[in-house]
Amino acid sequence: MKLGVLASHGGTTLQAILDAISSGQLLAEVAILVSNNSRSGAMERALNHGLPTAHISGATHPDDDNRDKAIRNALQQCEVDLVVLSGYMKPLGSATLAAFDGRIINTHPSLLPKFGGAGFYGIHVHEAVLAAGESTTGASVHLVRGEYDTGPVIAQCELPVLAADTALSLQERVKSAEQSLLIDVLKRWAQGQIGNR
Repeated sequence: MKLGVLASHGGTTLQAILDAISSGQLLAEVAILVSNNSRSGAMERALNHGLPTAHISGATHPDDDNRDKAIRNALQQCEVDLVVLSGYMKPLGSATLAAFDGRIINTHPSLLPKFGGAGFYGIHVHEAVLAAGESTTGASVHLVRGEYDTGPVIAQCELPVLAADTALSLQERVKSAEQSLLIDVLKRWAQGQIGNR
């Protein structure tokens, strides 16, 4: 199974995917990393692993439609089976969504539909969970549609919110669970247990 990974920042989830592949847990390959940030940690990790990369952003493609088509084309040229949004902080356009309909997944650090949508990313999710007095939180993997965090949920894992949790401690625990959940989803996708094959 060929993966196309889109990432904007550190690339810790990309690293988790690469580690699962190298350990033999995941029968897949990362065919390309696309980043809207040429200096992202994800781009650096991909280059260090000798992976094909593409920097596609508003700087390289100022027109939204051209940028969308460039992303779609980069993924198609690498014959990607499944697109993984790994901390990708930009919406996908209609050309990419149509070309990979049912084959784009995203991870989100909450139990969707709670704490999802515009404005709910990174530490903001965990601050909102604590402010709401939630006793549980978790992570979700979902199919991507046009709006943020609205596609059908494929899998979720639940974690308790501890009395001593801060937004940072909660973020770290959820991030670890989110990465494990994603690897499990990718394994099941590769085995044909879920997803459009």
